Amino acid sequence: MKKIAVIGAGLIGSSILRALKNKNKSLELVVIEKNLDHLRKSKELELASTFKENIDNDIEDCDVIFICTPLSSYEEIFLNLDKLELKNSIITDVGSAKTKVIKIAEKNLNQKVFVPGHPIAGTEKSGPQSGFKELFENRWFISTPCKLSNDISLEKINNIWKSFGSNIQIMDAKDHDSIMAITSHIPHLIAYNIVGTASELEEDLKSEVIKFSASGFRDFTRIAASDPTMWRDILLDNQEEILSLLSKFNQDLKELEGAIKNKDGKFLFEKFKKTKMIREKIIESGQD
Repeated sequence: MKKIAVIGAGLIGSSILRALKNKNKSLELVVIEKNLDHLRKSKELELASTFKENIDNDIEDCDVIFICTPLSSYEEIFLNLDKLELKNSIITDVGSAKTKVIKIAEKNLNQKVFVPGHPIAGTEKSGPQSGFKELFENRWFISTPCKLSNDISLEKINNIWKSFGSNIQIMDAKDHDSIMAITSHIPHLIAYNIVGTASELEEDLKSEVIKFSASGFRDFTRIAASDPTMWRDILLDNQEEILSLLSKFNQDLKELEGAIKNKDGKFLFEKFKKTKMIREKIIESGQD
């Protein structure tokens, strides 16, 4: 590969740029970023050799084009990419809701190659200054092939993520969205809701909550500090899977409420024992 473009220089996009530079100093990198503050910061950090506000034919000779923007911008990006001659380019993405992404891509990309993907990595921070080249090491990258993919393009994209230190899993898009709904999307929704509830308390009580925040609440505030645009889009674009699992979650919450009312300590102990075991398995897998 000689030239790669990254559309969107936030946490993930800037981390990809850093990882690419670390692996291949001679690689020509292009940043495309509509947010002028992010574009300026990307220049200051020297994340690439070329910086652009808009997509144009200068990226037609790119080997790979990464889309690292909020999901609500995808359709416009696909439409702009479809106007270009990208005969030797692979388009890929990092979005967290794959079914919707694939639907939009197959509708708007004609005779283009697209490999949908999702790195299971991130922090609550955002912007080009927040990225780091080690972000993807020992993390999973999930490929969700579609009609616009082929074996060669899939292998090339997966090999890039392997070079970043990621573990690779190929998965159906719907399965991906179901798993992400329970492991990522609903936890973020709960965090936003809990912190939102605290923010609506009376001022004197709210200040004490902030002052004496225990580790559990601090963890929720860290999650709820994630980029609001990105998470708005994720929750809306994975609507079906999230609503389905929220129904199950609410049912389980009712059971906990009933156990507390009935002072059913045995039920609570067994529930907490089971969840403790899941935590231990996550640590054992190296995904802590």
